[in-house]
Amino acid sequence: MAESSLVELVLRRERLLVAAGLALVVAGSWGYLLAGAGMQHEMGGMLMPMSSGPWTAGQALVVGVMWVAMMAAMMLPSATPMVLFHAAIARQRGGESARAGAASGAFVLGYLAVWSLFSIGATALQYALERLALLSPIMETTSIVLAGAILVTAGVYQWTPLKNACLQHCQSPLAFAMAHWRDGTAGSFAMGVRHGSFCLGCCWLLMLLLFIGGVMNVAWIAGIAVFVAVEKFVPAGHWVSRTAGALLIVWGIATWLSAARG
Repeated sequence: MAESSLVELVLRRERLLVAAGLALVVAGSWGYLLAGAGMQHEMGGMLMPMSSGPWTAGQALVVGVMWVAMMAAMMLPSATPMVLFHAAIARQRGGESARAGAASGAFVLGYLAVWSLFSIGATALQYALERLALLSPIMETTSIVLAGAILVTAGVYQWTPLKNACLQHCQSPLAFAMAHWRDGTAGSFAMGVRHGSFCLGCCWLLMLLLFIGGVMNVAWIAGIAVFVAVEKFVPAGHWVSRTAGALLIVWGIATWLSAARG
């Protein structure tokens, strides 16, 4: 009995350490965004790009890091149950605390690697939109047609089988672990990549909504992050997803109609 209590205490302590580590990463990411994420000045309460001309390599790097920080701030909170579940199993199977800690770190790195690749693509898209004069100084689209297209496409995607399949993998840590468990640090990294891929498949179009509300609009970022968490955590998450999809479609069509009338 005493040995069992000791094991439970160790597991609880390690989960707290993992949770604390995640909280530090998320807090640091939000702090970086709130501090400006490398942008230099404000306009109308929102942060403006460093310049309106062609990007230098340094500017591209700043924008890329901004996207990585946004993805960490938005996605890690909703991935926390999976990370903690992985940490608990890794500790039980791995035996040594240091080895289990390395496995948890590798899982998180794998997860963030997927969203970092997405961030590279988002940075390239932002650059292309800016060069086409389709982004305002506060990094929201100036094209009503494009805005409507993003809204309708994101709304339709919420109803697709692919969205539902990816959401199911994100909602159940136990089912994911049973289907995809890999031992060791390399295996944990691969698990993180796979879990991140499911989350990317679930949420990538929602992230493009940032171009509707403003890429550095902190309230908009927080709103999307909360919605992503609700989708994953509530029992009827798929209905939340579909309801939001219907609203996005209506919003997009209304946007197009307003352009046609104007």
